[in-house]
Amino acid sequence: MTITQGTLFKNGRIGLHAAPNGPDAAYAENGLIRAVGMARELELQLSGRDYKTVDWNGAYVLPGLTDSHMHLSMQGMKLSALDFSDTSSKDRMLRQIRERARQTPDGEWIFGLNWNENAFSPALAPTLAELDEAAGQHPLYLTRTCFHAFLANTEAFRRAGVTGETPDPLSGAFGRDESGGLNGWIYEEACKLLIAVQPEPDYAAKKSTIRAACEYALSLGLTAAHTEDLRYLGGIDIMRRIHRELREEGVLFRSHQLIFHDYLDEAERLGLTAGDGDEWLRIGAVKIFSDGAIGGRTALLNAPYHDAPHTSGMAIHSAERLHRLTARARSLGFPIAVHAIGDGAADLTLAAMEKFPLAGSGITNLPDRFIHAQVLDAELLHRMTKLQLIADIQPRFVASDFPWVLDRVGPERTDYLYAWKKIIDAGVICAGGSDAPIEPLNPLLGFHAAMTRRRPDRAEPAEGYLPKERLSLEQSLWLFTEGSALAAAEEAERGQLREGFAADFTVLDRDIAEGEQSLLQAKALMTVVNGQVAYQA
Repeated sequence: MTITQGTLFKNGRIGLHAAPNGPDAAYAENGLIRAVGMARELELQLSGRDYKTVDWNGAYVLPGLTDSHMHLSMQGMKLSALDFSDTSSKDRMLRQIRERARQTPDGEWIFGLNWNENAFSPALAPTLAELDEAAGQHPLYLTRTCFHAFLANTEAFRRAGVTGETPDPLSGAFGRDESGGLNGWIYEEACKLLIAVQPEPDYAAKKSTIRAACEYALSLGLTAAHTEDLRYLGGIDIMRRIHRELREEGVLFRSHQLIFHDYLDEAERLGLTAGDGDEWLRIGAVKIFSDGAIGGRTALLNAPYHDAPHTSGMAIHSAERLHRLTARARSLGFPIAVHAIGDGAADLTLAAMEKFPLAGSGITNLPDRFIHAQVLDAELLHRMTKLQLIADIQPRFVASDFPWVLDRVGPERTDYLYAWKKIIDAGVICAGGSDAPIEPLNPLLGFHAAMTRRRPDRAEPAEGYLPKERLSLEQSLWLFTEGSALAAAEEAERGQLREGFAADFTVLDRDIAEGEQSLLQAKALMTVVNGQVAYQA
């Protein structure tokens, strides 16, 4: 175990609705909660024992929050790349590129993240000519907020050897103008040709990226995250080494690591299977993409897009290929975690899970994970209830995608659009995440979106978008605590402030049950992981 000397945490207001005369202290030893109660009583019980004391100074204490779906590597990259999250126009985006180009040595790449033309006024992305002018001689590669569509300039295409005559890959496409030439857009796996010619970060840069993301997560009150970073880090051994070294250097952050399907051979060579690891890092499911995203119209729908009848989106894998990947995961002792946003992708994903059922198979105690589940229908939800899967939902998507998503999918699909309450009421276990850096990592913004179904900076619509799908504060907290624990098969050890559970605490400066503004203004004062203070404001 990590520690032997116990710690008494006291003078806190413990739980979501902490009573004035309720428990105000917790005693932790060897990473576990040994007792929760009144400080004066615990101090009497601990009389004569050697222990440390940490004073919460009247702060509000929740079970340690866990983000069930994010990307530490991309979050770390966002902290140093051009960030267009708050950019409201094409012109502003181009000004940011020009400014970065002036600061960047000649010929070096410029990277940017999180542009969203749907949030621009007018809703237009830069053209290829405009990108060329803004970036000058620098190769430019910009990732859309959904991470399924990209923009590049002519110099980036030149370095990648991509021209108007380059054929589209099976699971991707290059945007074309009316004459068939490149227009700057890149969709899905067509990005691989551009990524292949970008500079490869060395080990120190990769470690620095993960460190920055972990430290940022801790500062927001997160004690753990479920993440998939192998496509950036390049290998399971590298991933494990980085997290081990960061832990030894005092970065105390738990991670549950999904394995991107391209790395199954390495997992087999290392003899790894789902659930392997320790109290700090555990191996999870095999990550597979079934489709793209609604914003770039690459999410696979069963019927054409309402605002673009010429397309129904894009399947990343055929049904046969998805079945082969599932069978391979099962043979190595893994559940699958499938990105499925559109109802067409949901159909493909559920068919694979149904063909290779996990329940009762004895393969693993970890569940399959259905990631995003943004566009469903009654039949698809019924099929989900028949499988012992976890739905990984991202409440904050509602704040970013409405109202434009309504026009994308059309009125006939709104009954099961981002239908978190319907999914929960049907009996499907859900876990809450941010998909950061696509959305802000702050879990309290996820709470807000789940409860209000609108952006925090807008009072309208007062009832939120599709308000029947709003969740309570209690349900929102559950998603990021017990829900996330269930997704990792850790429900007997994490997610609750109870004796015998992990001593993970999220300590806030105010009571988030007091109302919307309190929820939005709350800050983490302390993050305790495995009984140790991992962050203190």
